[in-house]
Amino acid sequence: MQVSIKTQEEIEKMRVAGRGAAQVLEMIGEHIRPGVTTEELDRICHDYIVNELDAIPAPLNYKGFPKSICTSVNHVICHGIPSDKKVLKDGDTLNIDITIIKDGYHGDTSKMFFVGKRKIAAERLITVTQECLYKGMEMVRPGATLGDIGHAIQKHAEKNRFSVVREFCGHGIGKGFHEEPQVMHYGQPGTGMALEEGMTFTIEPMINQGKRHCKVLPDGWTAVTKDHKLSAQWEHTLLVTADGFEAFTKRPEESF
Repeated sequence: MQVSIKTQEEIEKMRVAGRGAAQVLEMIGEHIRPGVTTEELDRICHDYIVNELDAIPAPLNYKGFPKSICTSVNHVICHGIPSDKKVLKDGDTLNIDITIIKDGYHGDTSKMFFVGKRKIAAERLITVTQECLYKGMEMVRPGATLGDIGHAIQKHAEKNRFSVVREFCGHGIGKGFHEEPQVMHYGQPGTGMALEEGMTFTIEPMINQGKRHCKVLPDGWTAVTKDHKLSAQWEHTLLVTADGFEAFTKRPEESF
């Protein structure tokens, strides 16, 4: 498994890409409301990425993916395809997953949104999922292992009686959209690859309200919960630093 250790020049380019991806999520929030289509959200994000950030939407045509962002509503776990037929309703939950390419390097991040009224059960799932991401991030430092990250996420999710999706994972990132290593969101402490300063990867736990099992729809992309219960996901792109981590995709409202 060849994991790339980024140079200072590459790290700076990834900082810029990560900041840009975060800005897309900040921008799109005010457009999310009942009655809007996921196609419209895709168009707004595409225009912002291309015209405001002078960047490329990485998902567009990636292995045949037809849109510029992923929009995963309610029981969709990940890779939801924006559509003019998908009209958001009051009480829906929505994950928007943004990846941009700026100056040859990727920034990848996702955030959960409420559409109109917040439902208590959905709010709890979304809050715990964000906590899972942060607990995974807290493990990141030189000498820690990938298993430490996965275990922290799994322990918190299951303590709250939620389940961790196992078919999808975080990943190395840089010039490539998906590089080594694979970052599982479950596991045992002290197992797997040890982290080194200069590694860059995403942590992006997908946490289900019901059972962990999923299926991919006939479109070949959209992954949904088998029991049709809600799923949530949050994601950041991280750098392993000398004494911990830096989140390239951190938004102003966040504190770690």
